Amino acid sequence: MFKRIISVALILLALTVVSCKDDVLPKPASFLRLDYPEAKYVNFENNCPFAFQMNENAIIKGEKECGFAITYPKMKATIYLTYKPVNGNIEKLLKDAQKLTYEHVIKADDILEQPYLNPEKKVYGMFYQVDGNAATNSQFYVTDSTRHFITGSVYFYAKPNFDSIMPAASYIKNDMQRLMETLKWK
Repeated sequence: MFKRIISVALILLALTVVSCKDDVLPKPASFLRLDYPEAKYVNFENNCPFAFQMNENAIIKGEKECGFAITYPKMKATIYLTYKPVNGNIEKLLKDAQKLTYEHVIKADDILEQPYLNPEKKVYGMFYQVDGNAATNSQFYVTDSTRHFITGSVYFYAKPNFDSIMPAASYIKNDMQRLMETLKWK
């Protein structure tokens, strides 16, 4: 009888060893991969007192008084450009542009300022990168200080969650910087 108990115990032990599976390991965190086409730029020029390069995948819609909406339908984003002539009011225009950016300080983690100076083309301005869950992630203004003033802001049509829109925000930020760098006054 003792041999029988030992053989049953050995069979149960063998079944237990054979039936054991590998330890379950957690899967590594996955991230949504968003690939956007390589940006190719085209010149945009009309009857407004400025011209610039823009991404050929974006759609530009004219508004009034040389203000434009540059849309990115696949990213659910729009860059809004506003043009204002300078009539001795450069200080007010600069304060308004800076105020617009710093209204996002409540939700922003950080606001990085990058001055832009191109004396050859007489284009001077500031590029703002707004980090965090703010409504806009990038803004800029450019001027020649005497006649022209342009502001630009990007807005996403989604709940502001910086981690989710970061790839699209980075892509459009590059487009905005290209717009600033290629802007020329007529």
